[in-house]
Amino acid sequence: MAFTKQKQPNFVIIVADDLGFTDTSAFGGEIDTPNLLKLAESGVRLTDFHTASACSPTRSMLFSGTDNHIAGLGQMDEFARQIPELFKDKPGYEGYLNFKVAALPEILNDAGYYTFQSGKWHLGLQPDYWPSKRGFEKTFTLLPGAGNHYKYFPKDKETGDYSIFMTPIFQENDKKIDPDSLPEDYYSSDYFTDKFLEQYEDKQRDDRPFLGILTYTAPHWPFQAPDELISKYDGVYDDGPAVLREKRLCNAIKLGIIPDGVEPHQVETQREKPWFKLTPREQKLEAKIMQVYAAMVDKLDQNIGRIIKTLEEKNELDNTFILFMSDNGAEGMMMEALPTQSHKFEEFVKKDYDNSYDNIGKGNSFVWYSDQWAQAATAPAYMYKMWASEGGIRCPLIVHHPSLIHKTEVKHGFTTVMDILPTILDLAGVSHPGRTFKGREVVDVRGKSWVPYLKGEIDHVHDEETVTGWELFAQQAIRKGSYKALFIPKPMGPHKWQLFNLKEDPGEIYDLAEKEPRKLEEMLDYWSVYVAETGLVECSDEFYKQLNAVYSPTEIPDFTN
Repeated sequence: MAFTKQKQPNFVIIVADDLGFTDTSAFGGEIDTPNLLKLAESGVRLTDFHTASACSPTRSMLFSGTDNHIAGLGQMDEFARQIPELFKDKPGYEGYLNFKVAALPEILNDAGYYTFQSGKWHLGLQPDYWPSKRGFEKTFTLLPGAGNHYKYFPKDKETGDYSIFMTPIFQENDKKIDPDSLPEDYYSSDYFTDKFLEQYEDKQRDDRPFLGILTYTAPHWPFQAPDELISKYDGVYDDGPAVLREKRLCNAIKLGIIPDGVEPHQVETQREKPWFKLTPREQKLEAKIMQVYAAMVDKLDQNIGRIIKTLEEKNELDNTFILFMSDNGAEGMMMEALPTQSHKFEEFVKKDYDNSYDNIGKGNSFVWYSDQWAQAATAPAYMYKMWASEGGIRCPLIVHHPSLIHKTEVKHGFTTVMDILPTILDLAGVSHPGRTFKGREVVDVRGKSWVPYLKGEIDHVHDEETVTGWELFAQQAIRKGSYKALFIPKPMGPHKWQLFNLKEDPGEIYDLAEKEPRKLEEMLDYWSVYVAETGLVECSDEFYKQLNAVYSPTEIPDFTN
């Protein structure tokens, strides 16, 4: 049933960047996140929610309701440009949210909604692809995929231009912003929230319902946070990632996030030395880095509290659908940074940043945590961001909407980021335009509405016949029901298709390929259909060679000085 204009709900979509599955207290973590817990305890937590394995592809799926290979981010643009002979001029690999899709803000804005966005964009650097061209009335965005969280933007001493590493590119309301014009106390999570609230209260809204998108860059590297919040976590991580992993697993089981008796995948490190082989100095350094990460998540939650408080004060909380999600699994290897001047990465960091122990976390430091901390966050799943295994694509999600949700629950049904657009349209009483929109041909959505599921009218969103695929960085996966076929190329994996039953084995530990060859063959048939439907560019032997040259696992350099 369509809502009347007066009762059309508002929508707030909040996206964290590289947040781990069990980072927040709502999902079993020790980081102080009372505001997210408040939303969760009066809403719904989805534990089998899936994204792409990296940020910009996920964002393309969020705004389009379809697969990233259709929406323009068949590969992350930073990666695709390294191999132009494979991806250049291929449909679905444009490197921006293409115009074959009707974007969520475009659809709602046409239907009378006030639309605004603050935070990271990462869906096109050129003005023709900025958010203001995709249906947003008010915008403030960091256009690239990452940036310093404080106002520290190094410049080339010879040219005076901003460094080509982590170049700060901001726009506001379709105009490029000089980073030097940002306030001296700029901190990404605070400032993005400031702008979001400013947009929310803008007179241009009138009495219209709204769609507000808040896309934080926290807790994406570089890890930077206020000193007082870093100190808040003194001693918390001194026992290392294995102890943290066990504590989080136990807490998640108590909360019903993870089933009791689950067998977690063993930690696999891409680093030369695991925690127990680190020197006391190295352990102290990594514990401090993890403190900074926790402080970033803590600060993010504080800002979400500001959003909740404002909606309460405006008497709009009950009629606002709030969705909080991470865009992919926890970051464990910095793979996405490697194509960006990889041969000069260490040079840039050493030249422009001070990673002495006492300076870690400040605006002119540049650190990230190890893959072992990442696997503490993604357990019981296998691996982390950039992997097509569950650790890379299974993310935390919280929905809060008192007008819709009357029973607080932890729900375990399979869902995807492509479902968000049809869910919002369903709640707004707005139809997808179909195959034609604004004079151009557009594709249908692949996602499904969650509304009956959130109401408790049905026990699933996607039935056992639903087939969903993933592919990024040559890692491939196809899922139907509880079965998932997974291909991870060398050097990261065995370079062959594996088969897992996720209902019995969510850690993807026991390969059933030899035991159930017919099932694997069936899954590979579905993979072929998925490739045909999405226009996915499959990988060649030459591609794997180039992949190995760029992404071979190496010891993370010691950037301390």
